[in-house]
Amino acid sequence: MIGKTLRNRYEIKELLGEGSTATVYKALDRRLGREVALKVLLPHVRDTVRKRFFQEAHAVALLNHPNIMAIYDMEEEHEQPFLVVEYVEGDSLAKYIPCSAEMVVDLGRQIAGALHYAHERQIIHRDIKPANIKVTSSGHVKIMDLGLALPKDAKRVTTDGMIIGTPAYLSPEQAQGFSLDYRTDIYSLGVVLYEMATGQLPFASDDIPVLLMQHVKQPVPPPRLVVPDLPVGLEGVILKSLEKNPVRRFQSADAMAQSLVAALRPDGNDLPTQPSRVVRPETTATAPDTQRPIRVFVADDHTMLRKTLINFLSQHDEILIIDEAGDGETAYQQALALQPDVLLLDLNMPIKGGLEVLPDVRKQAPKVKVLILTGRDEDWYITQALRSGAHGYLLKSSSEDDLLDGIRKVVGGTLVLGRGVAERVVTGMLGQTDGSKLTEEERRVLLFVAGGYDNEAIAERMRLTMPGVIEILARAIDKMKAKDRHAAALNALRQGFILLDELQAL
Repeated sequence: MIGKTLRNRYEIKELLGEGSTATVYKALDRRLGREVALKVLLPHVRDTVRKRFFQEAHAVALLNHPNIMAIYDMEEEHEQPFLVVEYVEGDSLAKYIPCSAEMVVDLGRQIAGALHYAHERQIIHRDIKPANIKVTSSGHVKIMDLGLALPKDAKRVTTDGMIIGTPAYLSPEQAQGFSLDYRTDIYSLGVVLYEMATGQLPFASDDIPVLLMQHVKQPVPPPRLVVPDLPVGLEGVILKSLEKNPVRRFQSADAMAQSLVAALRPDGNDLPTQPSRVVRPETTATAPDTQRPIRVFVADDHTMLRKTLINFLSQHDEILIIDEAGDGETAYQQALALQPDVLLLDLNMPIKGGLEVLPDVRKQAPKVKVLILTGRDEDWYITQALRSGAHGYLLKSSSEDDLLDGIRKVVGGTLVLGRGVAERVVTGMLGQTDGSKLTEEERRVLLFVAGGYDNEAIAERMRLTMPGVIEILARAIDKMKAKDRHAAALNALRQGFILLDELQAL
């Protein structure tokens, strides 16, 4: 074919590659004076292959994205069909295996963004792998070869139950021959990112049935077992994309792209700015524009509980777990280094407890929201935590929905006091009667109690005698129907006599 001119227009210059169904050439488009690639269908291929060849043309024709190879024309010469597509000069993504975490994020974000664009148009690639992705000299990704892409209205060439794709990158649903939606591409991209990050595939076997069974049944080895210094946030993104159950994966490629960026960039800068939509399976309906995920750090010394929390939160696209810690000192150091949006902090931990860590975190990392998640429901712990600057206080007995809602609220600037701590914080007075209303003196005494002052210090601050402080405090405890000074101060906070702002200002 070298030297031939097809359709009196495309002069074939060199061979670019050969496959089982088509040969790809570099050619000169004489009419427009540009280089193109010709994908020429091999003769005597099966009818299903021929149909997929034309299906590719129709699939790519629907797409116009800078990270997806463009198709210019579909032609035929001497009953031999060929596609005229964009010529992309660059290296296969395989050259970037392995690469740095930053490179994984940069290239992965581009691939995910292109897939999201295709998914919005109800097109599934179905064969995402390094060989089908090129990277230009400027670091620009191009998704190639949509030969297996399935357009929204296309007649399915293969029946359910037939396995098609590259075994090492197949999703569990592909491996089982199930019907597919766009989440199959998210899984395959997860395999690609795993390989880029570690230099090896999550599953590898020369026996294809064994390999397929690994995708379906075998847990994914955590990437940090291979690369210990891989950022925890990036590992979390990769593992979430490789969930066996599609419901537990990212529910859009855009959410995956956003999480990739947030995994390495604490400030959230340089995120894609164009509006995007979440496409749900089997529908073209769209959801509101996605936001960057909430970056969460989990600090708890109970390993099983910590892992359970991480597993639950990771199921939600809006949450990105960036790290975890089992002691207070590690939690403090990592919180300063990673600057999470939310630090989930237990109170009782080894080396340093949460109450010891909390004021230092608030001082050194004022943008980090601290949500206490603990089993301690004593009034003293609650007041100490709130006085030290906690943005919320939840008990470990709280429901998963309450935890998720609490994270959202503290990010939004709302104080969170869960059930068992207080139903809510109000700005007015709850349940007040004339007999229970605190005087200003009583209120200020309880404010200082909540602030950690002893009676002698309160007397000095308020310029009262010690007996006077004790008498005022006794009346306040009685009005708050409390068992002691700490319980009275907490009740005053709950009922709005003491505001959190003035407490934290002490």
